[in-house]
Amino acid sequence: MGKGARPGRFETVARIAPSILSADFAALGDAVDQVSPQADLLHVDVMDAHFVPNLTIGPPVVESLRRHTDLYLDCHLMMTNPGQFLEAFRRSGADGCTVHVEVGETEGLIESMRHLGLDVGLAVNPETPFEAFAEWLERVDLVLLMTVHPGFAGQSFIESVVPKIRRTRDEIDRRGLAVAIEVDGGIDVATASVAAEAGATVFVAGSAIFDEPDPAAAAHAIRHAADRAARPGLAEPGVVSGDR
Repeated sequence: MGKGARPGRFETVARIAPSILSADFAALGDAVDQVSPQADLLHVDVMDAHFVPNLTIGPPVVESLRRHTDLYLDCHLMMTNPGQFLEAFRRSGADGCTVHVEVGETEGLIESMRHLGLDVGLAVNPETPFEAFAEWLERVDLVLLMTVHPGFAGQSFIESVVPKIRRTRDEIDRRGLAVAIEVDGGIDVATASVAAEAGATVFVAGSAIFDEPDPAAAAHAIRHAADRAARPGLAEPGVVSGDR
């Protein structure tokens, strides 16, 4: 997925979004280079120690990444006040930002992202029901369904989220929307298959990629597993479309 491309363009093939949270921050550029051949997006987890207990990175790291790569920068803002930082992330080179429906003020945040030229993502915690975000589906480019509790890497996939993935896919298809369904948390070869069968199209993986000796091969294996399991019409195994 090239810089500036919209996630919804790629509903016909599994997209892989390596999460830099699991990369070696002392050699982040090298880590990005290792995974780039099989990355469609780079997933940037931003945590504020308020919305979630952990504290991670901000716009300066995004700016450094943008100077290093033309990959799509997918910034997941786990923050209580994301609206105050959207412009900074855009200036730093973010292509899309994803805010949590749980923080509220969703309409204003969507409008702000559109005004700034950012692709619009809406994230949903595991316990948050479908009804809490269904009304926004026609106004976003991406829905991020968390398959772990946000805040820490290395957690196990929460199987109880799968019906919500399936229901979201059914509703997007029913309305004829070009909205990507992203899953994040505990994603590996096995769980990517489960999520893809339910209708997910974008797969965030951290430790399952960066903890492996060959990160690009690990990303390719996840893509292959997701493509094989995807619903008919959603994925074409082995095909990478767009400008990659």
